[in-house]
Amino acid sequence: MIRISQIKIPVTGKETESAVEKQLAERAAKLLRTDRSAILSLSIVRRSIDARKKPALFFVYTVDVEIKNEAQLLRRFKGKEGQIQAVERKPYQFVRPGKKPLTPPPIIVGTGPAGLFCGYMLAKAGYRPILLERGREVHKRLKDVERFWKEGVLDPASNVQFGEGGAGTFSDGKLTTTVKDPCGRQREVLRIFVEAGAPPEILYDAKPHIGTDILVKVVENLRKQILAWGGEIRFETQAEALLLEKGRVIGVTANGQSLYGGAVVLAIGHSARDTFETLLSQQVPMEAKAFAVGLRMEHPREMIDRLQYGENAAFLPAAPYKVTAKTASGRGVYSFCMCPGGYVVNASSEPGRTAVNGMSYSGRDGKNSNSAMIVTVTPEDYGGEGPLAGIAFQRQLEEKAFEIGKGAVPVERYGDFREAVVGKAPKESFLREHYPEFAPAIKGEWCFAPVHEILPQTLNQALVEGIDLIGQTMQGFDDAHAFLSGVESRTSSPVRILRDETGQSAIRGLYPCGEGAGYAGGITSAAMDGILIAEKLASGYCPVV
Repeated sequence: MIRISQIKIPVTGKETESAVEKQLAERAAKLLRTDRSAILSLSIVRRSIDARKKPALFFVYTVDVEIKNEAQLLRRFKGKEGQIQAVERKPYQFVRPGKKPLTPPPIIVGTGPAGLFCGYMLAKAGYRPILLERGREVHKRLKDVERFWKEGVLDPASNVQFGEGGAGTFSDGKLTTTVKDPCGRQREVLRIFVEAGAPPEILYDAKPHIGTDILVKVVENLRKQILAWGGEIRFETQAEALLLEKGRVIGVTANGQSLYGGAVVLAIGHSARDTFETLLSQQVPMEAKAFAVGLRMEHPREMIDRLQYGENAAFLPAAPYKVTAKTASGRGVYSFCMCPGGYVVNASSEPGRTAVNGMSYSGRDGKNSNSAMIVTVTPEDYGGEGPLAGIAFQRQLEEKAFEIGKGAVPVERYGDFREAVVGKAPKESFLREHYPEFAPAIKGEWCFAPVHEILPQTLNQALVEGIDLIGQTMQGFDDAHAFLSGVESRTSSPVRILRDETGQSAIRGLYPCGEGAGYAGGITSAAMDGILIAEKLASGYCPVV
C-alpha cells in the first residue's frame, strides 16, 4: 500500500463523493507518475480544511492507494520519501487470553465510553461482563435531562453526568485525541462507532464528531451488541462499596446487595464524587491531580465561521477553533470542548450546585458557537488536604454559581465581567452593531448575574488577560457583548486512582479505568482506555465457557 499526503482540492461547495474520488485518483496517479488505470483501489485516510489563504479554501487529503507494480513505483521515490511512502495497514488485534479462568464474570462500574468499550471488548471475547450503571438507559435518561432543562427538576442519578453513555452523550461528541496510539486502539474505537451507527466520515475527518442526537443511537446499539454477546447491563444500580478479602476485591455491594465478580473495573465518571469518598474510606490508593476550571464563552456562529473561513463559506460546516494564550504570570488560558453551532447546557448533577458544559447536535446548526475558556489549577491553587481537595474546590465554585443564578445558569456579558475584574470594559461593540439579535443559546433556565463572583480573582484576571490576547488575532472574540456563563468545573477528574503496569490498583483485581479514574480526557481517549483495561484483564485470565 502507498500513502500519499497533502493532496489539495479547492473547496467550491459543489463537491460530490464521486467527483472527489475521481480528482483524488487523478492527482494520485500524477504524483506517482503513472496511469490512472494502474490504481486498483483508493481510500481516504485523513481530510482537513486549509483556510490559511482565505478566501481560497482547500480540502487537504491523505489517501492510501493499492496499485499495480507497487515495488517498482516506490523505487522511483527512494530517498525522497515524504509526500509518498509505503505503509502496511495492520488491523487492531485483541490480546490472547490468559490461562487462569475468570470466575465469577468481571464487574464493570459505569457505562460511559470507558465502561462501554471495556464491556464491549470483554463481551466479544466471551467474558460475559456485568455492567452496573447508577443512571438510566439512554432514552429514559434523555427524557430526564430534557425535563431538567425545561422544568428545573434534577434527578441526581439520571442527568447530564450520570446514565448510559456517560457525560459525553450530552456534548459535541468530539472524537479527537492527542493520545499516542501505536496499537491501533483509536482506529478501532472509530470503527466500532461507525459499526454502531456513526457517520463513516469520522474515520478520516481531522476533527471528527458525532453529535448528541446520533450518540444516543450509537450508545443504544453498543448496549445491544454487548447483550447479544452474553454481557449483562443493570441500570439504576449504584455500586456503593467494594467487597474486599485479603487485599483483593471480590465484588461490590450494589443497591444494598452483594454482587461477586472475578475482577472489578472502575469506569466511574469524573462526577462520581460519592464513589470517590467511599473508595477513599476503603483505602483505595488515590491522589489529587491538576485539572482546569473556567467559564463558557459564546459568540455568533456566523462570526466564528467568518473568522475561520473568510467570507462566503456558508456551505462549509460550522467552524471549530482552538485558541491558547499565556498570561504574564505564566498561566495558560485555553479553549476546551469547543462546540460549533452548539449550546451551553446546565450540566448539574448535585442539588444546590450549578455546572455547565457545551453540546452540539450532529448538524451543528445552532445560532451560536461556544467553548469553555479555562485555566489549569493544581493542588497548590485550590488548597485543602487529601486526594479529594479538588472535589471540594469544584463544589465551592458550583455552589456560588447556583447562589448567584438562583438555580438558573448565570450569564454575564464579557464587558461587564472585564470591568468588574480589571476596572475597564472593552471597546463597544462589534457584536451589537453586526449581530443585534445575538442572545445566549442555553439548554436550561438562565439569567443575567455577576459571573465574576464565581472564580477566585487570580483566575478571573488570567481569563481576562487570555481572552484579550486572543482577541488581538480574532476580531470580536473579546467583544463586550460576548457572553460568559458558569461554571465550567467538570473538565476532567480532579482525582487519579492509582494503578500499576498491569492496570490494577494495589488492591488486586481492581482496575481503575477512564476519565473518572484520571487516565483519559474525552470520549475517544476514555474508550481507548477501556479497551486497554480489557486487554490487561484478558491477558491474565480466560473466559469461562
